Amino acid sequence: MVIGVRVDPAVEQRLDALAQHLGKSRSACIHEAIDHYLLRHGDGDEARRQSEHLAQLEQPHWSEQVPNWSVWTA
Repeated sequence: MVIGVRVDPAVEQRLDALAQHLGKSRSACIHEAIDHYLLRHGDGDEARRQSEHLAQLEQPHWSEQVPNWSVWTA
């Protein structure tokens, strides 16, 4: 199957440079990128598993101590 995709000239240049660096064709790089995208996002269970894994790895990004609201009175 042939699929046509339009990209910005800057993206095309980056793709060509990467393909040359890897010793692959532009088409091979795009094919591999689509395969990776589908593996990551195409299967709902796999996407959910990866999201849960990333959530476990993330640390809170607090810039200050959160007050203990339970001790506040009106």
